[in-house]
Amino acid sequence: MAEGSAGSRYVKLRKEQAPVEDITPGELNQPIDVPQLNVRKCHECMQVLPETYEPPSDENWTTGIFGCAEDPESCRTGLFCPCVLFGRNVEAVREEIPWTQPCVCHAVCVEGGMALAAVTALFSGYIDPQTTVVICEGLFFAWWMCGIYSGLFRQELQKKYHLKNAPCDHCMVHCCLHWCALCQEHREMKNHLSDADASSSTTMDPPPVQAMSTEERKEASSSSSSTSSPSSAKSQHNDLEMVPL
Repeated sequence: MAEGSAGSRYVKLRKEQAPVEDITPGELNQPIDVPQLNVRKCHECMQVLPETYEPPSDENWTTGIFGCAEDPESCRTGLFCPCVLFGRNVEAVREEIPWTQPCVCHAVCVEGGMALAAVTALFSGYIDPQTTVVICEGLFFAWWMCGIYSGLFRQELQKKYHLKNAPCDHCMVHCCLHWCALCQEHREMKNHLSDADASSSTTMDPPPVQAMSTEERKEASSSSSSTSSPSSAKSQHNDLEMVPL
């Protein structure tokens, strides 16, 4: 077919220009969340662990339940101000909770309940017996609830450090040995924090200062002059010219 005798068979494709949206710098470089990569792995073999996997709780407590005298500071705080010690323990386990909130809750439930029990026993002759029974039942219920509440934080501490249920269940420990349990938990966290600080702290000694004495300087200058003498002799030989006979 001759050129220009018929129209071209090719059709020119045109794309309608759409308005370009404004893109802020760095908008396309955002990290992508891949659910398949957000999995728990073993620290030793790096194998993927199932979602229901829980590490075995087979570690022993660093101190016993009756070892309050090993840390006199926490022993005094737990004896005279157990609410403060409980608040510090909760704050160490859960950093998002300030220590004042559990401290006030403990003071109202435990210290307030003990004060109400003392007042009830002191004025038992002036209070109706049925009212006394109701007050005692309420105090026992409040004590049991406080044991469960504080036992939940002890359970979180055990999961964090893979500790055993010693000497018995975490809630039962707080119901029967509340003050001793608070001191033991504080000592446990204190010991683990001290071990972590000791393992993470590294000391680096600076390199020794090197100084040259006067004799070394003389030797260095003499060696440099001796090394420079052959080069001067070589330069003298290079200055010689050959004259034809």
